[in-house]
Amino acid sequence: METIKNTVHSVTILGLGSMGTALANSFLKNGYKTTVWNRTAQKAVPLVKAGAIQAETVEDALLASPLVIICLLDYDVIYETLGKLGRDTLKGCTIVNLTNGTPQEARGMAEHAEKSGTKAYLDGGIMAVPSLISTEHAFILYSGSPTAFEQYESALSVLGGTTYMGSDSGLASLVDLALLSGMYGLFGGFLHAVALVKSENVKAEEFSSTLLIPWLQAMISVMPEMAKQIDSKNYSGAESNIAMQEVGYRNILQASIDQGVDTRLLEPFQTLLKQRVADGYEKEDLAGLFELIKSEIDHNYKIRS
Repeated sequence: METIKNTVHSVTILGLGSMGTALANSFLKNGYKTTVWNRTAQKAVPLVKAGAIQAETVEDALLASPLVIICLLDYDVIYETLGKLGRDTLKGCTIVNLTNGTPQEARGMAEHAEKSGTKAYLDGGIMAVPSLISTEHAFILYSGSPTAFEQYESALSVLGGTTYMGSDSGLASLVDLALLSGMYGLFGGFLHAVALVKSENVKAEEFSSTLLIPWLQAMISVMPEMAKQIDSKNYSGAESNIAMQEVGYRNILQASIDQGVDTRLLEPFQTLLKQRVADGYEKEDLAGLFELIKSEIDHNYKIRS
């Protein structure tokens, strides 16, 4: 692909919640002419004091910069904000939508942007909280127009690391939500573990720092091997097969009940363990549970098709 130099020196931000404000501040600190718009105009005041230009209307905001970044509450608000604009307003704009949503919502917005005369569309998933924007700990996933990503990657990099997932506009959202699902699974396990030890008045902070976190870090090191098993579909059990783990997991649930700890976070996983054993795969490693989850994906796909 021919390299396109980034020549953008201005950017427009639509939406000034905590994240949108952090994005605008990042561009301002990096010397970009930054135009901002928000439904509640008062939210723009601190940014204007820092050098931003406040647009009175959405139309003015879109016409101010070739690069328009949207960070609103949800997709309904985006359609409400952009729905009544004329085709000429969006013509020539490259839209980078960093609003959290689903892959299907991202693909629908890409189609809407194209029909509205937008020059190009990128969808993004922000893997950071507002306070981490512009730090080494922030990265943002992008998908959609490869030309737009190449042209504006330099500008977007002021927000954090950039990772391009591909031309399918829904991929960034998909990977974003996949990463979050791993995070919430980890947090769910953490909360249940702490609830168990707290039932006997063990301090959560001491338990977490001295035992739980080191244990979880050791278990994370196993994930690359599990990923290889999933890619190869070879789930041969080496040390701890699913049958053994189902028994151990059953004990976790029973101990939780005995201690008065709610088991709702853990019950679905037990259902999968029991089913895989009942289906005759008791000698597999734990990664074999992926086939049960994947089968649901395949089933849903067939229904949609």
